[in-house]
Amino acid sequence: MKTVFLTGATGTMGYAGMMEILRYPENYKLKILARPSKKNKELLAPLQASYKALEVVWGDLTRYEDVLKGVTGSDIVLHVGGMVSPQADYRPEATRKTNIAAAEYVRDAVLAQPEDKQPRVVYVGSVAQMGDRREPLHWGRAGDPICVSAYDHYGITKAWAERVITGSPIKKWVSLRQSGILYPAILKNYDPIMFHVPIRGVLEWATVEDSGRLLERVCRDEVPEEFWKRYYNIGSGKEYRISNYEFECLLLDAIGCPKPEQIFEAKWFTTRNFHGMWYLDGDELEKYLHFRANVPIKEYFRQLAKADSVPAGIKFAGKTKVAKLVPHIVKIAMYAMAMSKEHGTQWWIKQVESGKLKVERERAAKRVAAYYGSLEAYKQIPDWKHMDLSHNSETPVLLNHGYDESKPMEEFTLADMKKAAEFRGGKCLSKKMTKGDWDTPLEWECAEGHKFSASPRLILLGGHWCPECFPWPYKSQKDARPWQWDREAKRNPFFAQLWKPLHDESEDNVYGPEVFEGWEK
Repeated sequence: MKTVFLTGATGTMGYAGMMEILRYPENYKLKILARPSKKNKELLAPLQASYKALEVVWGDLTRYEDVLKGVTGSDIVLHVGGMVSPQADYRPEATRKTNIAAAEYVRDAVLAQPEDKQPRVVYVGSVAQMGDRREPLHWGRAGDPICVSAYDHYGITKAWAERVITGSPIKKWVSLRQSGILYPAILKNYDPIMFHVPIRGVLEWATVEDSGRLLERVCRDEVPEEFWKRYYNIGSGKEYRISNYEFECLLLDAIGCPKPEQIFEAKWFTTRNFHGMWYLDGDELEKYLHFRANVPIKEYFRQLAKADSVPAGIKFAGKTKVAKLVPHIVKIAMYAMAMSKEHGTQWWIKQVESGKLKVERERAAKRVAAYYGSLEAYKQIPDWKHMDLSHNSETPVLLNHGYDESKPMEEFTLADMKKAAEFRGGKCLSKKMTKGDWDTPLEWECAEGHKFSASPRLILLGGHWCPECFPWPYKSQKDARPWQWDREAKRNPFFAQLWKPLHDESEDNVYGPEVFEGWEK
């Protein structure tokens, strides 16, 4: 019997994983870390009474002592917990503390165990780490450049947390980069961030049921050694590779609402600077863990709309077809959301064009530049009738990772690392490397002259590069490092192949440090 320690058990993916693991009391003892809030105690009390295999460690991810208590004596750690959007956008300081500090505590607690009892670590990352992947680069894979979109505090913290875990001396780890999760409560999400998603953007969604099975399957004995120390993308497969427009159509139809064209204006949606892609390597994880149920996506959306957790108002509207009868009323409500202060796309436009406060005009102008390119580009967005709403290309454009991927890993030498560093605009400074050693850190230098240590695995398989050039949410405005991807693309060919096809070469935008406002509070 294995002892599994799970963080984030009261969240969407974590809860699904907890319930899946509890289905096998003969195989697992499950420890979970949960904050001792009234809501959590009410949620977990019935489970504690029903499952002897469940132990609740009441505590907090931001307290090392609580994390250590959960890790100690465990055979495997499933680190799922963290803050996600939209909360992350409104509480950036809490997001930094929770997502980055918690990963550091998990790392330190694991390394504090006797070497022969060190648990395996499963880190759940995010597709947000990969940033904007519009056509023609909407197909991606592990090893592509890490490129978090501007203003995405959540994505930044997930990228840093992944580096904390997978760049550490932990003996056996794996990083599973989660996509958007489909779950019934997604129908409750009503936030201006809904318009930050480009209409022709894409996502390979993962169902909450598949995600829960995944967390149980990764704990099994039959998972081979070759699975570990790798990066994988989580998705529910080909059926779930859809555009954001197709997602809106499926969702609105399931709850009895009119088509997007009837309740939204096309200009309310941004045209870039979000995240999402279809996975070239998505089937790799399925090959090892066999977690997909393969439910047809239209049927899955119908099931979502019938779930008990769907708000009664939405169910009533769907049954009576009220929304379809009066779409103009729904549109008024949606416009009010797009006009929400600070995060509403139409609020940005209003401030740039006629805002009275200079500070708000300047902030809004930065947002417009990031999410639309410019005010002029925003004005050129066509209406629904003239917009391309076809299914995105099924032909992948493969990014070059800067090394011979057909070569067996055990044959890699220092020469391969120097070649990969040069393709990233830098150098591998190490004088020697044991052939086939992907885990011993080497010394690297980026185009800016920053020197850093990192394993070949982190750089070549994970897509990470210089930590000094990467945006970093310091507590102090003075020390915050901004987003400056335009500049990075000018000096890093590896990164440029992702950035240049989607941006004007004359761009030289730096988003920050004012974008980090709130980190120091």
